[in-house]
Amino acid sequence: MRFLRETTAILLIGLRSLPRRLDVVLVAVAGFAGVVLVLVAVLSIGKGFERTLTATGVPDVALVLRKGTGAELSSNLTLDDTQVIGGEPGVAVGLHGPEVSPELLVVINRRKLGSRGESNVPFRGVGAEAFRLHPHVHLVAGRLFHPGLNEVIVGRSASRTFAGLGLGDHFKSGHLVWHVVGLFSDDGGVHGSEIWTDLPTLEGAYQRGDNYSALYVRLKKRSDYARFRAAVEKDPRVDVRVEPEMRYFAKQAEGLSQFIDGAGYILLVLMGLGAIFAALNTMYAVVADRSREIATLRILGYARFPVSVAVLLESLVFAAAGGVVGALIAYIGFNGYQASTMANFSQIVFHFRVTPGLMATGIADALILGLLGGLTPALRAARRPPAEAVRTL
Repeated sequence: MRFLRETTAILLIGLRSLPRRLDVVLVAVAGFAGVVLVLVAVLSIGKGFERTLTATGVPDVALVLRKGTGAELSSNLTLDDTQVIGGEPGVAVGLHGPEVSPELLVVINRRKLGSRGESNVPFRGVGAEAFRLHPHVHLVAGRLFHPGLNEVIVGRSASRTFAGLGLGDHFKSGHLVWHVVGLFSDDGGVHGSEIWTDLPTLEGAYQRGDNYSALYVRLKKRSDYARFRAAVEKDPRVDVRVEPEMRYFAKQAEGLSQFIDGAGYILLVLMGLGAIFAALNTMYAVVADRSREIATLRILGYARFPVSVAVLLESLVFAAAGGVVGALIAYIGFNGYQASTMANFSQIVFHFRVTPGLMATGIADALILGLLGGLTPALRAARRPPAEAVRTL
């Protein structure tokens, strides 16, 4: 009880004297805020990209690709593959037969809005089955394309990022002029960065015949996945691999997310060193400024340990204040910010995502830096003989 009473008293005395040394305190707080701002902003890139890819897909849909390929763009399947896959056990059957969506994915170059540079945009050919197997895709403006015509619908994210992809626009690709007749949303998923059109029309434009990039297959129930995969992999008529749709898109995010997280923590270490030195200077200045005050308390009977803990807590208060400020600035400035990045040779549009967990991580890291920065001054304040402190003033 005595320890708590003495620690609280010393801490309150120090906090009440803040206006007298506001300049050095603000330097320390700004240092912590800068570290947290940069860390949270960088990590929010990975969170946003991961959210876009993991939001794509439904649990009862499997993705079939050519064996040995890692992505749709490098895969090649045939009409015969489609017919074989549709007859495998576990495949759901609808009014029009097996619920299998053959899809062709190519990439085209489009200029980004506000830039002279071009980027790859995914261009997907689909049939009517695709809208049943991608239930998150829905029109938000205009109408669907008509089969057999060079009409497209564009994901809302792609329309906002690339030139010539607005409703009513047209663009040339594959020796055809394509007309944008609708805009669609994928509820934050990756398909919102794509252009969709009629599958046979896209095949003809790019002379692909009856070849597809992937087959999306709806299963009768999610638990049928193991049975379906085993049957497909044992079937000598096809040379394919099977993966749950949601797992496939989640894996696409892993590499970039890990790279961004690593870069974020490297920045944390580099900037954190600066924040620690700022905290050291601040707390040494605080200790020097309060030497007579601390010496008087020691002469009155206050123990060393409460003195050191109170100084350390004061450093943590500065760190917490800087952490909260930095996290709030990151949330206000970056949450929802739209950006794009390359994934499997095509441009994926996503939004920065500053989550409560990221903000808490940033504040926790600031507290660790504050602890490191305040430890040495706290020990110095406790170990300095009271008589020496009084004699130097």
